[in-house]
Amino acid sequence: MLSPARVTVIDSVVAFDAPIDVVFDYLADPANRPEWQSSLRRIDDLRQVGDRAGGVGTSWTDVTVVPGVSPRMEVTACEPGRVWREIGRWRSVDAVLTLTFEEREGGTDVHAEAVLTVPAVGGLVLSATRWPAARAVRADLDRAARILAGRSSR
Repeated sequence: MLSPARVTVIDSVVAFDAPIDVVFDYLADPANRPEWQSSLRRIDDLRQVGDRAGGVGTSWTDVTVVPGVSPRMEVTACEPGRVWREIGRWRSVDAVLTLTFEEREGGTDVHAEAVLTVPAVGGLVLSATRWPAARAVRADLDRAARILAGRSSR
């Protein structure tokens, strides 16, 4: 039996000109995702666990712009101001996004790492789509940074 193919899609740092607590709370809250994530139409079936939006165990369904692609998402790590991780599952594909946060003078650096796991036969397709996927994730986080910068300048 062939092992699944696992590929790091993005491993990048995005600068936010906002305090770490503001950046963390915004990115961790699934309700904010359609505002900054270009692939989303909306989220459905949000099940929040605990007092914090985006806390461990919180789950929802991403309704994407691609018809029929609606991964179920779940938060697997939530340490405010430090790390936030989600896993999305759709059919035989898993995607894990880990965001780590570092305060710096004048803002916050967010390190984003996304890893996709697909059946072995999908490895070639995954390799071919890695670069466009990385650009999309980076563009989405850049959009989130602009949104927060716009809010703090008001």
